Amino acid sequence: MNKVGLIAGSGRFPILFAEEARRMGVEVVALGLKGVTDPKLEKLVSKLHVFKLGQIDKPIKALKEDGVSRAVMAGKVQHASLFGGVLPDLRAAKLLARLPDRRTDTILRAVADEFSKDGIELLSSVTYLSHLLVPEGPFTARKPGASESADLKLGWRAAKAVAGFDIGQTVVVKDGAVIAVEAMEGTDACVLRARDLARSQGKRPELAVVKVAKPNQDLRFDIPVIGMDTLKVFAESSVSALGIEAGSALIFDKEHFIAQANSQKLAVLGMKEAPCP
Repeated sequence: MNKVGLIAGSGRFPILFAEEARRMGVEVVALGLKGVTDPKLEKLVSKLHVFKLGQIDKPIKALKEDGVSRAVMAGKVQHASLFGGVLPDLRAAKLLARLPDRRTDTILRAVADEFSKDGIELLSSVTYLSHLLVPEGPFTARKPGASESADLKLGWRAAKAVAGFDIGQTVVVKDGAVIAVEAMEGTDACVLRARDLARSQGKRPELAVVKVAKPNQDLRFDIPVIGMDTLKVFAESSVSALGIEAGSALIFDKEHFIAQANSQKLAVLGMKEAPCP
């Protein structure tokens, strides 16, 4: 594969993908979203086409004209944007009109089908980035204590249930109670909400966070990721333990992430199933 398309949302994900693809000698043709995609991406790809959120037809045609038959979707697009400020093109409007619901997976699978109709196959978002997958077991200097392990166990069960309904993939737990569940606001906002709830009771948070893949996770889109920005939120929120699903989630800037987690004395556990307390 010497040419690949990149459908780029926000954040580090598209940047890391483009850097790794270039390192491997693969030409990248990117589709960016105006006001969403990091402008730095342009220097890492052979071509960057920028479109408005809601356009589908012109982006597909742009990739086809550049001879792209395979593409990767990477980066965030806020789901809440569907409720205002987006003017879909005719193809996108028809797509939205026939959807049974507006869940993330429903929308993204429909978008993937539109690309496929025009001969563009969406690949796994882990393409070229498998070295960033979360390993199983503890991978920071400090391991979860007994109470943290109990909270991670509860968090795992709760997060898997919520993810099964395509609501969110993160929950925050404290002292055996689920404090917050992620919805459209994203992981960082969910953690900050949990912090504020805990502090409203006059307590020091010491929160446990669990982030999982969805049951039958489609690796082409919306896979769980975590990176340096989230560690800053964890430090502000006194998060003491993180459980993240091993083999189905990515850690961006992995070495720096682990070093910073160690300096924060954060216990991080790659989970395949709920740990025993």
